[in-house]
Amino acid sequence: MRIAALYDIHGSLRALEAVLADVDRIEPDVILVGGDVALGPMPRETLELLFERGRRVRWIRGNCDREMVAAARGSATASGPWGERTGWAAARCTPAQLELLATLPTTAVLEVEALGDVLFCHGSPRSDDEILTRITPDDRLRAALEGVGQRLVVSGHTHVQYDRVAMGKRLVNPGSVGMAYADEPGACWALLGPDVSLRRTPYDVERAIADVRASGFPDPEEFIGKYLAGRLGAEEATRFFESMAAASRS
Repeated sequence: MRIAALYDIHGSLRALEAVLADVDRIEPDVILVGGDVALGPMPRETLELLFERGRRVRWIRGNCDREMVAAARGSATASGPWGERTGWAAARCTPAQLELLATLPTTAVLEVEALGDVLFCHGSPRSDDEILTRITPDDRLRAALEGVGQRLVVSGHTHVQYDRVAMGKRLVNPGSVGMAYADEPGACWALLGPDVSLRRTPYDVERAIADVRASGFPDPEEFIGKYLAGRLGAEEATRFFESMAAASRS
């Protein structure tokens, strides 16, 4: 079985459309949506497009999916600009879409051609918001991967692509479809089977910017400036996330 791993789409419809055009040409057996799918400028439309792929799509939950459900139920915990955006995105989704997000598993194990059983998660196998990067030290990796039997673990959350070997495991982050931290513009994803191929698909960023401005998404210019017109490079973003992880442990 071959799997297209699409992580951190974040309601970016134009980026998803471009990636799915590439995916449709390749025809993998499964499209694995790795969490944080809808929290962004076009949440309902993004979910509708994925629903059209039917049973080919497998889903796992990300922290933003969890927070959207909490917002819809009146128990939101996020604050600041992203708190407002979480409530806005939840209100844009249909009851059926929110029910899907509420029932997603946090992990999935799928057998991949030539790679064996692969564990898919969002942040880490134990938490949907744990930070793992290409430079996460062994002590944190050891704790995050405790009890994991699979030799290949695919996670997202930090929006930076990498493929590294550590602690006897191969650790892959496909990057972000909708809000990639990368040195070149585009939508990032991965194809698994028979090996791991990190992919980047160009898309119409100007059209995506127009969508954000027309959608009613809260604080659109901040979002455009940080994630579409500009963005952190991979190394800068990696250092930032590692500093966040270190601060949370101090």
